Amino acid sequence: MSDALLMEMTGIGKSFGGVPVLTDVDFGVERGKVVALLGANGAGKSTLMKILSGNYARDAGAICIDGQAVEIKSPADAIALGIRMLPQELSIFPDLTVAENIMLGALPTNGGPVRTLDWRRMEDEAGALLRRLGLDWLSPKTRMGTLSHHVQRIVEIARAMTGNARVLIMDEPTAALAEAEVQLLFSIIRRLVAEGIAVVYISHYLREVFAISDQVVVLRDGRNAGTFVTADTKVEDVLEAIVGNRVGDIYPPHAASDAPRGEMVKAKGLAVPGWLRGVDFSVRHGEITGVHGLVGSGVEMVGRALFGAVPKTTVEAIEIGGRPYRLRPPGAAVAAGMGLVAAERKREGIIPMLSLRENMSVAKLPLFTRGWTVDRRREQETVGSWIQRLTVRARGPEQAIGTLSGGNQQKVCLARWLLGELRILILEEPTRGVDVGARQEIYRQIRGLAEQGLGIIIISSDAEEVAGLADRTIVLAGGRITETFERPTDAAHLMSAASKSAAA
Repeated sequence: MSDALLMEMTGIGKSFGGVPVLTDVDFGVERGKVVALLGANGAGKSTLMKILSGNYARDAGAICIDGQAVEIKSPADAIALGIRMLPQELSIFPDLTVAENIMLGALPTNGGPVRTLDWRRMEDEAGALLRRLGLDWLSPKTRMGTLSHHVQRIVEIARAMTGNARVLIMDEPTAALAEAEVQLLFSIIRRLVAEGIAVVYISHYLREVFAISDQVVVLRDGRNAGTFVTADTKVEDVLEAIVGNRVGDIYPPHAASDAPRGEMVKAKGLAVPGWLRGVDFSVRHGEITGVHGLVGSGVEMVGRALFGAVPKTTVEAIEIGGRPYRLRPPGAAVAAGMGLVAAERKREGIIPMLSLRENMSVAKLPLFTRGWTVDRRREQETVGSWIQRLTVRARGPEQAIGTLSGGNQQKVCLARWLLGELRILILEEPTRGVDVGARQEIYRQIRGLAEQGLGIIIISSDAEEVAGLADRTIVLAGGRITETFERPTDAAHLMSAASKSAAA
């Protein structure tokens, strides 16, 4: 065991039903350091961290804290050792105060024969934790439900810091955060490591990993695939370790810029009260149109407004396929050949308890119905064909979609619209929470659909993603377009345009 490591896992093995998930894995982190744990979905990251946090028992190997072997048989054991987990999904109680949310696991009580909650001490201790994280402005008495998503996330960090926190595991902590909010989170992480706390940082966003981590550890197929000092490493080297081959650029080539292309959609003056203020844009046959902006810029509403899913949307004029179109509810948009893959996949994109087959066919059931009955054979054949075409990794069409990885869930959401006639595909944050390998596959499929003549709209707050995919891009700020790029551009230009103030 290494004396330099605060926490060290060596030779970790774990199997489920006789199938190895982790084999001889080594992982560790020093005091005051950030180690990024990377790997494709199914690489073993979650299993390894569940062993460390006491949710799973290891089959082989050892865990040491400060060079001493320890047994972690439950989450309570991990917490007692100072190991805390910040999960990917928010876990808050919106009707309770900030102080109550922070102190839930360690509520202070008054002495005496009848123990009662010491409200003043609870608020004082919660306030001290907030000040420790640089959040002097946040009152412990504030109701949690009134706070923005990123502030709620930071309160979760404060909760994790109660007691003797020494190792903090952060799983996709920046999901759905804007750039300014990411920087706030990073400043908090830097405060924690300055105190000697060790941070395990799990993320699919390599730009963030290279900005915040000291070291990168990659797992592939349940084994160690590479350990890198971040400052001395190139992104390409990490990508190669993740996917197992030299990948170069993960984005497919852009469309030929000189090819004549008619307009699939043309909208003028698209407006949503409080969000969009007269946005003009078009989508051409066989091209990918990007819509980029920071969270709150109005970018979130463009696709939904076009799809008829936002009340009080207005538009001066809109054409689909060169013919006038009137904005109506989503059913009319689907009939006109539009499809929308929502950003919030778990909340709006899938029905977790239903099968892959049911999730894929739900939007196109009329294709498989005869009278009042569903032609199951035809449905299964069609779904099976798309499982193969999109390389959805699943045991079969009857597997519950909630058990698939994020990347495979996203492929199912994409296939849902491809079962029938489709002309325009709107993709919101198409690879949020998707690993690098699956992202590359999804990007390839998106480009392939464009080459077949579809008009595709990519709506994303990830400038690198838009730059890598879009043939033409509009950038929004304050509900207006700040800049239009008629040709592919780079992420720096997109981020610069997104940070501009919109004209009044």
